[in-house]
Amino acid sequence: MRNLRRILRPLKDPRADNARHDLVEILVIALAATLAGAKTCTEFEFFGRGRLEMLRQFLELDHGIPSHDTFSNVFRALDPQGLETVLRKFSKRFGAKGVVSIDGKALRGAFARGRKATPLHMVNAWAAGTRMALAQRKAPNRNEVAGALEVLALLDLDGALVTADALHCRPDTAQAIRDRKGHYLLAIKSNRGRLFAAVKALLDTARKPSRAGPRRTTAHGRSERRQAIVVAAPRFGQPYGFPDIAAVGRIDSWRANIGEPAKHKARYFLASRPLSAKKMLDTVRAHWSIENNLHWVLDVLFAEDACRSRKDYAPENLAVLRKLAINILQATPGPLRISHKMLQARWNNDFLLSAIAHMR
Repeated sequence: MRNLRRILRPLKDPRADNARHDLVEILVIALAATLAGAKTCTEFEFFGRGRLEMLRQFLELDHGIPSHDTFSNVFRALDPQGLETVLRKFSKRFGAKGVVSIDGKALRGAFARGRKATPLHMVNAWAAGTRMALAQRKAPNRNEVAGALEVLALLDLDGALVTADALHCRPDTAQAIRDRKGHYLLAIKSNRGRLFAAVKALLDTARKPSRAGPRRTTAHGRSERRQAIVVAAPRFGQPYGFPDIAAVGRIDSWRANIGEPAKHKARYFLASRPLSAKKMLDTVRAHWSIENNLHWVLDVLFAEDACRSRKDYAPENLAVLRKLAINILQATPGPLRISHKMLQARWNNDFLLSAIAHMR
């Protein structure tokens, strides 16, 4: 566990010098508890008292297990950017190549009384290939675009293809991705005005576009058929102030529930590097893993939306802790499903110790 201590030791303790419990030990207990499914500071304390013998194998715990108030006070005061740096250092070992998805997520329980419509909003970066969270930032004043720019500034995107929804189809976002040596594939909608009209016209009149599909999937009583076309468009974005557009594409999809007629939807995209229609289909499909493998897991397995921690830095720090737990569980050999690994961590001390040892 020396590697874990080495990673956490640089964090600045926000408490007075006479604090009884060691900061690193508090964070290790909270992380181990989160791996085992604990969701609140009270549950961190219960976990620590129930696993005291195991924890003393690698922690001194001179003053025993901290109380739930101690956990709460630490997470409220601890600088979240320091803990987020730990997340980035850990995920960097696995690389950010391939598809990197950027998307926002509200922490729906993190609102003050009378302000239910304005919960805390986080912007997450997700590596679709390794299924790991790369970074997070709180959206300033719930401005997801500004939060995305802050997240992008933290990442080394050399060799990555960054995807985002139409909210982030902006020249400054595209430039931020290129400045970090990445490429982008951004959805574009009609609110982009002349640029969208030009993209649509180019695709509608293309004579020999790259084509892929149709691909068919059926699940949960719903069937979907998708096909794509891509047209090379070097220097296409210059008149619109958009940097480095190299290709534009369209994905047509037909979705139908059982017994209902199919509904058609066309989605348009800008790319900063040439790519085939097949590659665009695969990349857009991979983008949605941030919803299915990060946001869904956070809400269903870690009950993030139900978490009522809302004061000071506690919501951000606990959000980082949950993402660290996801990354550790992904890196730990064992059952395929995250939910099954969490059960193993809850029931099996050896598995939990093995998982914690992957934090290095």
